[in-house]
Amino acid sequence: MALQRLTALLILYSILGYIPSRGVILRTTDKTVWANEFEPIELTCLIESISTNNPRIEWKKIKNGVPSYVYFQNQISGDLEHRAQLIQPANLLILNTSRADTAEYRCEVAAIDDHKHFDEILISLAVRVKPVVPRCSVPVAVTVGTSSELRCLENEGFPASQYRWFRNNEELPQDPKSSPKFINSTYSINADTGGLKFRRMRKEDAGEYFCQAKNEAGHAQCPAQLMDVYDVDIVGIFLKVLAALAGFTIVMVGVYHAHKHGCFSSGKDHTGTNYKSPAADDGVEYAEADEGHFRHKSSFII
Repeated sequence: MALQRLTALLILYSILGYIPSRGVILRTTDKTVWANEFEPIELTCLIESISTNNPRIEWKKIKNGVPSYVYFQNQISGDLEHRAQLIQPANLLILNTSRADTAEYRCEVAAIDDHKHFDEILISLAVRVKPVVPRCSVPVAVTVGTSSELRCLENEGFPASQYRWFRNNEELPQDPKSSPKFINSTYSINADTGGLKFRRMRKEDAGEYFCQAKNEAGHAQCPAQLMDVYDVDIVGIFLKVLAALAGFTIVMVGVYHAHKHGCFSSGKDHTGTNYKSPAADDGVEYAEADEGHFRHKSSFII
């Protein structure tokens, strides 16, 4: 009986020995990978099945549809040279990521001794970039009852930043109605564009304002800027209008007196005549023209 069992096992082992390997098979822990700029990240290319002792391993970077070598002929190349290394058996470690590393990466393994001698896996890497100091626009002074807008923007952060506003170092709630302190405020915040709009300014809205841009990589904020809110100066407006009317009246009186004293008349009076009638030596008196006709004032003397 024992001999029969041994014979059966030998036959089974012999059969299994001639069954070819099902081939090289790859997998990864994550096909979509996020990394913060200037931090390390590892792209996993795990070999689940292989029979070949020394498979050919390659990594390619695909950006805008154009592939380029990252790991080829057992060395790092391209823009990752001196910034990456291969971790056995096939993982790619990027030591110092930059925003330019955002791309797709393809791990390729060729095993000539396997029945299925080639496999590949595609990994998408996105590098998060911390926002820079945003550009903030805060009006210096506004009038009670008017509308106004404060602006905040930065273009470097990735993913796109979300914006928050602070007054006197206290964050403004997204919905003013959600806070008893801001329930009477008329502002609205657009977290995507960074706009802070006041539909109707109040004296209580005065203060120091600053904006913060934030994403998954970090945050940055602009320096605080003071905004004053003034009441409408009715007396001041009335005095300015009165002064303007007084100035206009003075100018018109001056023009009237100047005209009355002849300051605007010309040096010569062209209403009279400056010529003399030719002498009537021949005994003929020439008449003045009257509507294009001659009129005799005296008879011709023959």
